[in-house]
Amino acid sequence: MQTVQDTVANVYGAVRLPDSPADQAEFLGHRGHTFDVAVTSGRFGVGTELMQALPNLRAVVNFGVGYDTTDTRQATERGIAVSNTPDVLNDCVADTAVALYVDVLRRTSAADRYVRRGDWARHGNFPLATKASGKRVGILGLGRIGKVIARRLEGFDCTLSYHNRKKAPGVAYEYASSPVELARNADVLIVAAAGGPESVHVVDHEVIEALGPNGYLINIARGSVVDERALVAALLAGSLGGAGLDVFADEPKVPQDLLSMDNVVLLPHLGSGTKETRAAMAELTLANLAQFAADGTLVTPVS
Repeated sequence: MQTVQDTVANVYGAVRLPDSPADQAEFLGHRGHTFDVAVTSGRFGVGTELMQALPNLRAVVNFGVGYDTTDTRQATERGIAVSNTPDVLNDCVADTAVALYVDVLRRTSAADRYVRRGDWARHGNFPLATKASGKRVGILGLGRIGKVIARRLEGFDCTLSYHNRKKAPGVAYEYASSPVELARNADVLIVAAAGGPESVHVVDHEVIEALGPNGYLINIARGSVVDERALVAALLAGSLGGAGLDVFADEPKVPQDLLSMDNVVLLPHLGSGTKETRAAMAELTLANLAQFAADGTLVTPVS
């Protein structure tokens, strides 16, 4: 994102929104009407109040594939164009999902800690883990990223199923009519659904219960898609086998109970976090900005 910030400042004369709410209010009160493009990221977005404070806004150029932090309903009503950076991050996010999948089932991170603590020498061999290949895997959200995850797991000889709002054309994987059905027939549930109001807590207590004490949950989508309280409660009660989480409900805050669990792998929202992918995301973000400045259209508009 730093490359994007430097470029929009140097080339377009952009200014950064102040961090504190009080400074933001004063800044927007004086200058909000002067801006017609906002460049942001999936973490921050342009929410309802901020968008209202930008009366002449014409475009939101987003660094990242997720745009659930932007008020897309208001944008549509006002004719504000919104872009994101799809496809260029599919591989790395899918790799992160598979890394979490292997780590949670094989307990790789837990075994690493076991060695570092000196427990191997003191207590002997590490407890047995769970086989990663040949599992029944349900993918919640078989979109661009979900399909790449599925292709990788085919190499693990997994039996794959999925749930979307409707069946994906040209897909041979078994379709589940609901998230509960998907979880009930899976050993591992991978959450790759888009964020936003329509997907809040799609993975709720009932879905987690359907996975059961031998089931695992992997989330590389958005923290809002999973009922985090229900997830923590299930892990504490032993009614879920484990979880691999790259995203959380209130980032960067992570529920305290998760920090001491050896059957949970926690990542700091780094799904696309490689030099190559972030460079590609920056390039696409700047291409969207340049094209909008030139002719009022976007390279990758959000439909």
